[in-house]
Amino acid sequence: MHPADERIAAIRAFNRYYTKRVGALDQSLYDSPFTLTQVRVLYEIAQRERPVASDLVAALGLDAGYLSRLIAGFERQGLVARTPSSDDARRRELALTRKGAATFGALVASADRDAAALLGALAEDDQRRLVDAIATVRKGFGDAPGEPVTLREPRPGDLGWVVERHGALYASEYGYSAAFEALVARIAADWLDGHDPACERGFIAERGGARLGCVFVVKKSPHVAKLRMLLIEPAARGLGLGRRLVDECVAFARAAGYRRMVLWTHSQLDAARHIYERAGFVRVASAPNSDFGHELVDETWEMDL
Repeated sequence: MHPADERIAAIRAFNRYYTKRVGALDQSLYDSPFTLTQVRVLYEIAQRERPVASDLVAALGLDAGYLSRLIAGFERQGLVARTPSSDDARRRELALTRKGAATFGALVASADRDAAALLGALAEDDQRRLVDAIATVRKGFGDAPGEPVTLREPRPGDLGWVVERHGALYASEYGYSAAFEALVARIAADWLDGHDPACERGFIAERGGARLGCVFVVKKSPHVAKLRMLLIEPAARGLGLGRRLVDECVAFARAAGYRRMVLWTHSQLDAARHIYERAGFVRVASAPNSDFGHELVDETWEMDL
């Protein structure tokens, strides 16, 4: 079978599995009298600020006549009200009634229980990998999740992810050997063995439960901090996340009383070097390096705090 045919077959097989798994093929959804399409229309009305029917047609790709019939049915049940727009009396705005809001709330609670049951069958690490994979799929199809990116301190399991992603990404994107992953593993192990929270800090970037990036501040000397293990997942690039992570490190180092901050990178890592330069770092030294399977140029950058 041609590789393209295999990929098509894989997507179709997953669609068949998942629609059955979540009950999308049932005549009703979440033990309610509503179909999947009806629940989605209620969701859009609930999430939008007084939308009109054309907004839902554009968002859901539904036939306008079919949508009109669905909304009329909701009106008869007392779930949705249509009122003239204050800006244009010809436009009829949609909103859930009190009964509609209560009904939708029950649907959300049922959906949350179903999702919790799906996740509950998986170990914690498997749950995280699943959420990461979902984010990758959405990004691949051009649908970046709308949740904000948050920064948090590392939790159990995060350092293993940091090592694995450094090894995988640097091998696939730059051809680095396993020696680079081993180096990151040693840095991570040193962190786990006893970092000082007063003067050392790690940041994990996360959105919707999916890890998107990381960076760490470690103590090099009483007056010098070192920035280490900056990584941005491909699906999160272009969001300004690298700059945000570096800025957080600089702010923490200043607050912790350091006088200078240093970092180590390679000359071909253009995106990272651009972030460092914009943050105020200056390259102060360079040297050849062949430790990771290629002839590289090590660079040391620093900035006064």
